[in-house]
Amino acid sequence: MALENDTQAPDFDLANQFGEHVRLSDFRGRKPVALVFFPLAFSSRCTGELCELRDNLALFRENGVELIGISVDSKASLRAWAEQEGYDFTLLADFWPHGAVAREYGVFLEEKGFANRATFVIDVDGVIRASFITAPGESRSLEEYRAAVAEVAQVDLDAASR
Repeated sequence: MALENDTQAPDFDLANQFGEHVRLSDFRGRKPVALVFFPLAFSSRCTGELCELRDNLALFRENGVELIGISVDSKASLRAWAEQEGYDFTLLADFWPHGAVAREYGVFLEEKGFANRATFVIDVDGVIRASFITAPGESRSLEEYRAAVAEVAQVDLDAASR
């Protein structure tokens, strides 16, 4: 079962497409994060979804949200895919132990061996403020991202005004 909103997001340490280690806790106190779990690099639906995010990266950047994609692919595969598609955001390899982070977030599909399409938007305190998951084979909409980013931006504004 996927993690619910208003719960602490589990920390993790994964290699990005360049082999550099990225920890969720590195963003705590600095900026919100949108974690975008996707099944597999180079697949048509995942490419379409991430290209839409690439083409709308300003939505995240203008709101100070770090966009991070996560899949069970290797860092080498993710790097090749990012270079091919021009992705200018972090992709993380949940490669080994296979799908461990997706399991922690409750979105690993055991019978398929990869993560479901799931998004978690996490505030600066490390709390999940918005999330959405689509049915297998169904893409996430940009409107869902807009609403989630607006939600975390409002939470951060409310916290700053206290």
